[in-house]
Amino acid sequence: MSLRRTRGTVPAGTRVLVTGAAGGFGAPTVARLREQGARVVGLDRRAGGDDPTGLLACDITDPQSVERTVAEAVRTLGGLDAVVHYAGIGIPNDAGGPLEPDALKVIDTNLLGAWRVTAAALPALLDGPGTGRVVFVASELAYVTLPFLSAYSVAKRGMSAYADALRLEYGTAVDGTGLHVTTVYPGYVRTPIHKAGAEVGLSLEGQVRREEVEDVVRTVVGAIAAPRPPRDTAGTLAGQSELWVARHAPGLLGRGVVRRIRQQAAAGRFDSSPVAAGLVRRFTGRAVPAAVPAAVPAAVPAAVPAAVPAPTTDPAHERSAS
Repeated sequence: MSLRRTRGTVPAGTRVLVTGAAGGFGAPTVARLREQGARVVGLDRRAGGDDPTGLLACDITDPQSVERTVAEAVRTLGGLDAVVHYAGIGIPNDAGGPLEPDALKVIDTNLLGAWRVTAAALPALLDGPGTGRVVFVASELAYVTLPFLSAYSVAKRGMSAYADALRLEYGTAVDGTGLHVTTVYPGYVRTPIHKAGAEVGLSLEGQVRREEVEDVVRTVVGAIAAPRPPRDTAGTLAGQSELWVARHAPGLLGRGVVRRIRQQAAAGRFDSSPVAAGLVRRFTGRAVPAAVPAAVPAAVPAAVPAAVPAPTTDPAHERSAS
């Protein structure tokens, strides 16, 4: 992984589709790409019917909405050269709790939503004059496991695996064409995606190393611009180091995380969060009020969250994806 390959300017006229385009990562990325002469259409659940900024309303958990909106974006741009995946949500959950509604909503949006959009955009990406680009904004949480983020981590690790499969199956053709696929792993970035965690007493602020929105935007734009884009990359040198340790020494990292969480639980760090009641009891023997299970609705509407990534040590990411 090399940060040197995530710098540069996209060629003028590059046609780009960005999901989560109104979010904390998506909006500045769209602006940066347009500044460099790219033509951009964004997808977001917050877009209006005739949005003057080039945003199209899309629910990435709805296959029909995805097919219809991606087709409209391709018509508007006259083709497609690159897709950037930022759309995502972050809802804290107990790994031993029910899948529905929250955990399933996170996985459906963050992982399956990216899959749906990619599949819909693939014919246009492969039909372009050059090599199509797909940039997945995952999170360090794809490899760094923290409590109450299991659905988010599953979705982001799944995204990484899907990117690898897409690269393998569509990366090279006999005529030399194919896709360049890059996965970006941001760390914790202060974006709206963390709001849900803060509301239940599980804020990551001050708990993990922080990165900036600019780190993610620069890395993503650079991956689109690079003649030979990286396969996997963090957004900072510190992030590269953390990602290396997480991948090559997961046991060592895991033991360190357990020690830290045990210390935090003993110090009362999670006492205000009902979601954490079980963990506090198991780690310390103390009892704190537990969350009351919510009734599962007959249908859970979802939509393209704006933003991304990830935190990871980006835990929970933007509501943009790190």
